[in-house]
Amino acid sequence: MEQADRVEILLVEDNPDDAELTIHALKQGNSNVNFLHINDGVEALNFVFEKKSYENKRIQKDLRLVLLDLKLPKIDGLEILKKIRENDSTKSLPVVILTSSREKKDIITAYGLGVNSYVVKPVEFEFYVHVVKTITLYWNTINEKPV
Repeated sequence: MEQADRVEILLVEDNPDDAELTIHALKQGNSNVNFLHINDGVEALNFVFEKKSYENKRIQKDLRLVLLDLKLPKIDGLEILKKIRENDSTKSLPVVILTSSREKKDIITAYGLGVNSYVVKPVEFEFYVHVVKTITLYWNTINEKPV
């Protein structure tokens, strides 16, 4: 886990192998990016909404992207997305679903809730790294952060 006082990318992923691979890709493509890995839905909401151990840290000022898995312990990714979009302070926060689910229902629901992008995790290692690097490059460097 990186420091929680300056986080540009929040990775919410419970699968240790997928998390390790994503972190590897984040470090390779964006050496100047600060990120935090959280592996359950409740902790992710605490972070985004600055509750419990994240209280008074002004996290939202630096947060540029949430990479969100769907299948998470405690609260799933779609519920996290819904809560992010319902809150005035986070409704424009970019959220990219990064999941293994190709289920139409998940895709339709995610876009209906306002996800910015829905990406199915590639199986091939190098392509997975390329995809994560491209996503983070776009959202962290090219895209203008909502004001």
